[in-house]
Amino acid sequence: MYSMPRPACARILGVLGLLLATAVACGQARPEASGQDDLDKATEAKLNAKTLKDLDDVIQLCESAQKKGLDKANAKFARQMLTSTLLQRGTAKARAAFENPLARPALRRQALDDLSRAVAIDPDQPEALLNIAKLSILEENKKRALESLDQAIRRSANAPSLCAKALLLRAEVVDDVARRRADLDEAVRLVPHEAAIVLARGLFLADIGEFDKALADIDKAILLAPDRPTAYDLKAQILARQKKYSLALAVLEKSRALQPDSIAPLVQQARVYSMQSNFRDALRVLDEALKMDPKEPAVLLFRASVYQEKDPPQYDQALADVDQALKLRPGMVMAMRMRATILAAAGKLAPAVAELEKQCRASPKDVVALTQLAMLYAAQRAHDKEIATYTAILAENHDDPLVLRSRADAYLGIGKHVEAIADYERLVKVDPNDPGVLNNFAWVLATSPIDKLRNGRRAIPMANDAGRLTEYKQAHILSTMAAAYAETGDFKTAIRWSEKAVQAGDEDERSALKKELETYKAGKPVRELLTGKEEESKPAKRKAKSAAPTGAEAKK
Repeated sequence: MYSMPRPACARILGVLGLLLATAVACGQARPEASGQDDLDKATEAKLNAKTLKDLDDVIQLCESAQKKGLDKANAKFARQMLTSTLLQRGTAKARAAFENPLARPALRRQALDDLSRAVAIDPDQPEALLNIAKLSILEENKKRALESLDQAIRRSANAPSLCAKALLLRAEVVDDVARRRADLDEAVRLVPHEAAIVLARGLFLADIGEFDKALADIDKAILLAPDRPTAYDLKAQILARQKKYSLALAVLEKSRALQPDSIAPLVQQARVYSMQSNFRDALRVLDEALKMDPKEPAVLLFRASVYQEKDPPQYDQALADVDQALKLRPGMVMAMRMRATILAAAGKLAPAVAELEKQCRASPKDVVALTQLAMLYAAQRAHDKEIATYTAILAENHDDPLVLRSRADAYLGIGKHVEAIADYERLVKVDPNDPGVLNNFAWVLATSPIDKLRNGRRAIPMANDAGRLTEYKQAHILSTMAAAYAETGDFKTAIRWSEKAVQAGDEDERSALKKELETYKAGKPVRELLTGKEEESKPAKRKAKSAAPTGAEAKK
């Protein structure tokens, strides 16, 4: 049972006013108003209510009185009392739902029911509408949340603080950036001295990359509430994104002074040091954080990632931290994935694969783990398993572009051109401006030894688009442009782009690129090999890999 807070003076006066109105109404009541007795009991129960059970009784008595019949004046009074009690009970249950995650599903349904009934009786209840919106968000009912917020904003013209809260929440719910900005601007205009509102707009501006304007809002929020560390932490994040690392670290020192017992600013400092590749200081502050709180798995995992990034990497220390995190929180998915990543980076592919296979058997719909496993299969050259894993992911996530791209490139890498083209066809519909997809699709159309698959005329515009999108600076894309022109018999243009590819290529690429150039000078197009053996399919391997990093490259 939930105990209600003691009523404020205004509420007490309101109840006394209801009692006075009841007394007057009773004097005018008709003898045939048979619900009057229940209404009198409801009034007394309302005055003495201390718990939610007491409010239940008030609501039942009001409903009974209405059902039995009341004269006009008392019927109005009963509606008012019913509305206020529903609001009181609904608000109390909503507060409990927000504060008690375990009891949330049942409580939020009850709260929604009470508040919705109250608003149906009297729509002019902006605070109730705001709570309905919050509860609807928890229920993942975006449409109802927005409808309630629209009404709350319209009906809170005389309550700027409440209106600003509704505008702030609507800005979090809508997707359109312009609408979000307009709501936040209006919220700040209504309550310019409310630090939380100003800070919310600063966070939004940071998210859309307007860092200077974001910092202006954050500095204003700090002036309004200088003792709140949240603003300092956000300011440090923005400064770090601007690569103003020294300023970010100085701001975090202020945050540490405000919360000396918190590890949060230390973790933030470690992130800034890591962004500078200053892993020594990153480890120093993380060590300090773990002395303060040695049982925080997230910090252990962060330190493990720093050990892994060091030059040279310290894989044993990284694994020790991950193992400690798993002791503290057995089955922690992020730690299990990270352990496999570290093992793979250390060259221990077999145990890394074994761990991920075990995890994927336990969680067969864990897309991140499955994708990671497929990448490790690729590193082992177990391409059948790699492709089967991608196929399993796509069975649940039909057009996931990253997974579809990975499978297409895997097919291309082992010479399965029919299957690769089918996946690329799907991909260009999802994102027609991905240069990697355009390049690989154009390459297989220009070079496949299967006559019915080749289509040089279609490959040329794809390859040109890929070149334009990458500013004609990537050797493997210039190579594809050359192959596409050669397929149509335009060897003059093919030679020109092939020469540019040789010039742009690095040492590992240049030998293969020169062979392509010699092929075009001999008046012949390039043909991809269809052996199904990766080591005999070098061009496809180069094309796919350069456009779609896997394993450690993809992780970066």
